[in-house]
Amino acid sequence: MSARRVIAAFRDQANSCRTLGSPFTAELCDYLADALGNCENPVSKAVLGWQGDPSSGADSVPLRLTGALHALVLTGADDALGRMYQQRRMDRQLVLDALDRHGDFILNWLNSPPQTNEVARSAAIIAAARFLAGQINLPIRALELGASAGLNLNFARYSLLGDDPDAALQLAPEWQGEIPRTPFQVVTAEGVDLRPVDPLQDRLRLMAFCWADQDQRLARLKAALDMAREHRPRVTAGDAGPWLENQLAHLEQGHVTLVYHTVAAQYFPRDTLARCEAALTHAAESTGPDRVLAHVSMERDGIGDGAALTLRLWDGRQREWALGRADFHGRWIKWCPTPSQGLGLTARQG
Repeated sequence: MSARRVIAAFRDQANSCRTLGSPFTAELCDYLADALGNCENPVSKAVLGWQGDPSSGADSVPLRLTGALHALVLTGADDALGRMYQQRRMDRQLVLDALDRHGDFILNWLNSPPQTNEVARSAAIIAAARFLAGQINLPIRALELGASAGLNLNFARYSLLGDDPDAALQLAPEWQGEIPRTPFQVVTAEGVDLRPVDPLQDRLRLMAFCWADQDQRLARLKAALDMAREHRPRVTAGDAGPWLENQLAHLEQGHVTLVYHTVAAQYFPRDTLARCEAALTHAAESTGPDRVLAHVSMERDGIGDGAALTLRLWDGRQREWALGRADFHGRWIKWCPTPSQGLGLTARQG
């Protein structure tokens, strides 16, 4: 039963990779689904005998294995495999040889769950912050839930659709709708994650879990990691619920406290979601025109393509907007702000 579930996870991951614009990684996952059962090596046995849920919604075993292979390429540990990746041409024997030659490295890599930090999602955060600034003209105190390495905490330093040609990181998603232009200022930014990734020490890990044939995505990640050397993100290790309760215990006067998360809430335990929502609700009671709270969400809702973009704003009263939709990897944004209601954090989990 375990082996069949693992193979099914590889097939499912292949489909996801194709949908999200990574045909090479999709082909690699399909090949591994075919080949692992016919291999006699420690890696194949460990993968097929996985103790736990191998699917993308749990242990993500396919991404653990493809991430290990990509790490071998990025470090130059396997020249033949590196040439195969560079040519984007699948050589099945080279893959099998890599599983045999680098068994210890791959087995060690399999112990760690995949963790990415998709900086293209900052395009949606920038747009939401501009829209927010159009409603409330106050400096922003930014708080990110599920921040990973904290690369999206530097969103104010990134350029959206060429608005700052001198910025080191340029975000250019396919855009539908009017582009918000109101400037904003971020005065502080910090985040929380159960297992924060260090953008300096864990650079290889973040790069390896980025799909190898997505050159622009890798270039964005590299630029964000380079920027993190100079502007080091502040990410606390811990559960988002109690951390947010502490952060919102006192709202700073003369600021907008902006709580945001991108494709993270779906991984939070129910208790964490409930505590985050309760913390927002409680803090909202102390808001006013110069002590403002906002909540921006980019999360799966099971409706249509991509993720739903929403904004809730409290400044003594409550207002809500459905801002539009965004691709999970930030490749496109459909921007269409519409007043809405009933956008509680837990309600959007699909």
